Formats: sequence, structure tokens, C-alpha cells
Amino acid sequence: MYDFAVVGVGPPGARFARRAAENGYDVLALERGEIGPPLACSGHVSRDLWSYLPDDARPALLQNEVYGARFRLGGPEATPYRFYKREPVSNVIDRVGLDKRLATLAGEAGADVRDDHTVVDVEEHADRVAISVRTPEGPETVETKVVVGADGPRSRVRRSLDVPEPTEFLHGVLGFDPNPDDGDFVDVHLMVPTFFAWRIPRGDAGVEYGLAAPADYDATGAFEEFVADYGATIDDRHAGAIPIGPPDRVTTDRALLVGDAAGQTKPFTGGGILYGLRAADAAARTVDPDVPGTLANYERAWRDELGREISLGKLLRRGYSAPRPVQRAGLATFAGEIGVHMDEPTSLFSVEQLKALFR
Repeated sequence: MYDFAVVGVGPPGARFARRAAENGYDVLALERGEIGPPLACSGHVSRDLWSYLPDDARPALLQNEVYGARFRLGGPEATPYRFYKREPVSNVIDRVGLDKRLATLAGEAGADVRDDHTVVDVEEHADRVAISVRTPEGPETVETKVVVGADGPRSRVRRSLDVPEPTEFLHGVLGFDPNPDDGDFVDVHLMVPTFFAWRIPRGDAGVEYGLAAPADYDATGAFEEFVADYGATIDDRHAGAIPIGPPDRVTTDRALLVGDAAGQTKPFTGGGILYGLRAADAAARTVDPDVPGTLANYERAWRDELGREISLGKLLRRGYSAPRPVQRAGLATFAGEIGVHMDEPTSLFSVEQLKALFR
């Protein structure tokens, strides 16, 4: 019997597997297909990402450095409001390469990482969790003391164990133009109900275009209009759900959720890489598989770590639905040099941000 079985080897699952293995636990990590592809989310991340990786990862994964963002209340023709720093505020990375590198690190730490293993059911018992898996060799049952659901927005672990779902799911669409662009600003377009569209230059890798909207909105149609306005040539498209808002509970007696499966994303962007990594560390730090009661420690730890940021992020998102005059006034007031951290809404009240406002 394993100490931990991790379902899903994206960033949070791979990070948990690595940290738990480093703590001396017997860890199995299962990915339903190839680790990495297909591309699941944007590769625009804060520079904090590098603290989770060895030094040689940065030159291999970095595609571009970003100094700021242009916000527009409409399409490409709308007036831009520029927000920037004097040094890079964020990085654009090889998103598939990140998954592969984190999974390699988990394997090097001692975790048993297996791809092409699809979890079809999860049953929780008083003394163990039984996981039904479809493998290239045929069906298999894995037993573990604790199961970690890191299997994305439509988590099989969450559904099998009747854990509550995230508050809402947005429909996201991504597309890639292969023409190189080494620009150092991203573009954010407040042009869809309650959310936005974006354009991210990726250096020699081209340009990422994306749009997210409520499930009842024609996100695909809006995306096609958006990229047409830019005159972009899209040769690679992806679509999927973006969870927003964690439920009141992300654990059971012998299971925990982490990352998108737990709705641990930024409400104002939908991004979840850094939040998922931080939650994975909280889980590895607090959960003892031989003492199931310690899962309650994880519930407290990740909410202490991310709860304030998520709550403030919800307030920021309300601005996307404000009347246009209010949006224009707010953007005009705060445009210019900034001192905020892209993953931390609490930094809006930081000394650095106050200094930037007065400058």
C-alpha cells in the first residue's frame, strides 16, 4: 500500500509528489496521458515560479520577460491604459516544458511517476483508498493511505468522493500565432461579461491569445472575433474549464484536493500555477498519511496561505462588471508605474505600491 497516490501530474500534483517523496513517503503519481501536452493553460507566470525549480530550469523554460500590461475597454482599437514596472514583473514560459520538468523532479526525489494511467474510480474506506486505474496492460487497482486529487477542473477524485465543486467554471479558449513577438507588455481586454481576453508575446515561440467567459457565453465565437481584430494567424487552439472559487471543503477522511481540482485559482485572472504549488507545499508539510486527522491541518494551512488573496481577488474581479465610466476612471487613476505582485492582491496595500502611486 502506498502512503500517497497522486492523481494528476500537472504542477501541483508533481510538486506534492516531489515534496512528499523527499519527506520519505512512498508516493505513486498517475497521469492519464502524456505528461505535459495537451496545453492546459497560459504560460504567463510571476517570477516566483523559479523558487520551485533548480537554477538550470530558467534558461530552458523562459520564453519572454514582461514589464507591464496594457488594459483596454474593448478590442485592439480601444485606448490603452499602461501599467508597468522598471524591472520585469512576470515571465512567459514553456508551459508544457514546465510540467515535464516538475514531473522529472518528482521522479528524481523517489516518487513512482507513471503516464498513460487513467483513474476511472476512487473508493474511500475506513483504512485505505482503492483506486481503479486503466493502464496499457489492463485494469489495475491501487491501494493507498491517502489519495491526492490534482486532476484538474473536472476532477475524477472530487466527483468520486462527492467533494463539493468550485463555485463556478468559466469557459476558456487559447490559441497560438507562431509569428515571433518579443514585446514586453501583455494586453488585457475587458470585453466579455465578468472576465477578459488577453494577448501575450512569447518571443520566438510566437503569441498566445486567450479569452475566458461564463459557461453560457459564446466564448469560442468571441475568441474568433478577437483574434481576427488582431489579424492573428492561429494554428493551434485549446479549450477547457477554468475553476473559480474554492468550495468550503477540499478534503475527506482520506483524500485531499489541490490546484484546479480544489478551485485554488486567482479569481481575477483564472491562473492557478503558483497557487497550486503553494497549496501542494502546504499539503506535503501538514499531512501524515498514518494520521488521517492531519488532513484538517491542510485545510487550515492552505486557507491561511491563500485565503486573503482569493478573497481580495474576488473583489478585484467585480471591477470587470463595473459601468464603463467607473472603469475608465479607475484605470486612469492607477495607470502608470506600479508596485504590485501579480499573484497577490494584498500587495495593492504594500509600501511599494504606495511609493509607485506617489511617483
